[in-house]
Amino acid sequence: MDTIDFKTTMSFRYGEPDPMAPGVVRLVAPNPSPFTFKGTNTYIVGTTSLAVIDPGPEDLAHRAAILAAAAGRPITHILITHAHRDHSDGAAGLAHATGAPVLGFGRAGAATDARTETAHMPSGKEFVDHQFTPGIRLADGDLVEGADWTLEAQHTPGHAPDHLCFALKGHRIVFSGDHVMAWNTTVIAPPEGRMSDYIASLEKLLDRRDRLYLPGHGGRMEKPLRAVKAYLVHRQWREQAILAAIRDGAVTIPDVVARVYATIDRRLIRAAELSVLAHVEYLADRRLVTCDRPLSLDLRFSPS
Repeated sequence: MDTIDFKTTMSFRYGEPDPMAPGVVRLVAPNPSPFTFKGTNTYIVGTTSLAVIDPGPEDLAHRAAILAAAAGRPITHILITHAHRDHSDGAAGLAHATGAPVLGFGRAGAATDARTETAHMPSGKEFVDHQFTPGIRLADGDLVEGADWTLEAQHTPGHAPDHLCFALKGHRIVFSGDHVMAWNTTVIAPPEGRMSDYIASLEKLLDRRDRLYLPGHGGRMEKPLRAVKAYLVHRQWREQAILAAIRDGAVTIPDVVARVYATIDRRLIRAAELSVLAHVEYLADRRLVTCDRPLSLDLRFSPS
């Protein structure tokens, strides 16, 4: 069985670009936290005209580092994997500085529904930019081209309804955003996240034969297909553990968290609670558990 081999070390310096592959460099934004690891990864793609993937938070020093790394070459595109503020807030300032359009899936058409009363991401509801509107909307399979690069948008909802990965055509490299990361599992937090979508988006990547993932946080992933398989196994295991806890008498989310996440860092309790909520929703959709509706962190449930 595949296991997740988390990579919790990362060699970098804030403000300094690091080469990741020919024509690709990474800058790490100075916004470390329990949810962003060392900070948000910004990628600059190209050698002649440049694309910036995820300009990160609104941070003047980080924007200056991006412009310095461009070294006078034109930034022609700004791409956003998803409208979480640690990835997208820097887009407007960079667009103003460069004149480049901002491209993304967009929140319109990807809005979360009313299936839960929970309005909080683990790090707060303000973490999501619900008003984010890209200048150019991208759909699954759309191509974005520069002088010496082509990026293909891959719609991968789950962590966020508008999440995109970007495949660098001809190089078997995917910029995986928060969909697949090396340092930790992805947070699926309803109503922003949906477990059924996340599982389907992971399975979508199994059809590819990429050699490298460059994620939104943490280091390079040089065995990406193995990582995707391991993430799927991990989610299956977590689901079975949650279902076993419910069948063993757990009737609330705190009950399940106490049994399944017994050693968790207290700062991550909210993330664990929302992950359990996402799994309960997925179990309820398949009639494996019965639970209150609409879903909330206060819901009670029982095995079907």
